[in-house]
Amino acid sequence: MAIDAKYAGAWARAFGAGDEKRLKKIIASSLIVTFALTIVIMVGTLLFLEPILVFLATPAEIISEAYSYIFIITLFSGVLFAYNLLSGMLRAIGNSFTPLIFLIISSILNIIFDVILITRFSLGIRGAALATVFAQFVSALLCLIYILKSAKILVPTKQSFQKNPAIYRELCAQGLSMALMGGIVHTGTVILQYAINGFGSFVIAGHVCARKIFTFINIPNTTLGLSCSTFVSQNLGAGKIARIKKGVFSSILITFAWAFILLAALPFFLRPLLVFISGSENPELIQYASKYLRVMIPFFFVLGILVITRNSLQGMGEKLLPLISSIIEFFGKILFTAFLIPVFGTTGIIFCEPVIWCVMTAQLFFVFIRHPVFKGLAINSKK
Repeated sequence: MAIDAKYAGAWARAFGAGDEKRLKKIIASSLIVTFALTIVIMVGTLLFLEPILVFLATPAEIISEAYSYIFIITLFSGVLFAYNLLSGMLRAIGNSFTPLIFLIISSILNIIFDVILITRFSLGIRGAALATVFAQFVSALLCLIYILKSAKILVPTKQSFQKNPAIYRELCAQGLSMALMGGIVHTGTVILQYAINGFGSFVIAGHVCARKIFTFINIPNTTLGLSCSTFVSQNLGAGKIARIKKGVFSSILITFAWAFILLAALPFFLRPLLVFISGSENPELIQYASKYLRVMIPFFFVLGILVITRNSLQGMGEKLLPLISSIIEFFGKILFTAFLIPVFGTTGIIFCEPVIWCVMTAQLFFVFIRHPVFKGLAINSKK
């Protein structure tokens, strides 16, 4: 889970309430907490990385490359956290467009430097990791420059760093909830990865390639979800409850429009894109990655509802309800890994997440429309 998502609700509510002093104090406290968290994650991952890869039964022929890639990414994890934090701050004051532009620039730079470092400098998987770090550094730097020049309301003063136990408790409560949710989700992903590793290096490579493309084409959904969380938090803080319903359903319609665009356009570019990203024309790799994306894209209609409703609940300050969806995802991946993937093979891997999305979306949409804020909107809408 991104660092900014842990604190975005608190930032946005303070901004929506027009409390600039409190906003600066929350930002200052967030910077301190994020710095400490970054150190803990870096040290913990570097200490336990190799045992985890062995536990996951990573094939011997790729374990050293996997270690190199994750080691570099983890070593510079502060760069990723910096971008998440800075872009989240901008979203908290209603500026979602600028972080999106910087994220698109970062994604394009990542692909370009992937090709340069891997093909021209023969750095292999290390080149891919360095390209990711560099792209994230550029996006974080652009966010920082923009904030210092055009969003000075987000720059804390010396007084903002004075200890405020109430703010730390608020941030820690939200952060622990989000961290637990992220931990549950990533544990389920690790379990699923164990199953994927049993199908050999070409399926692993195809899965990685497909996930890279999935991550890229999912940027609009991810950004819109984070923006929706901020939008809900701002309007909740400002007492403008009637705007929340319109904003949430407008966001869902935008995700539907994006799903239609992907369904119409991506099939024409799918194979060339896979060959370009993977640097391989291996039939097994391309076939698996193609099938993965062809199944995933139609489920973007479901994924859009999932992302918007979960982020909206987080924007309302909910901690438990979004956590339940992560528990559903966790146990769903366990069930697929234990019972369905051994029977259906790679098809089971491909359908794992879409099926789980459907169950998660049903749960989230149900609790969202029954939320007290939503019920209040229903009453207001009748007037």
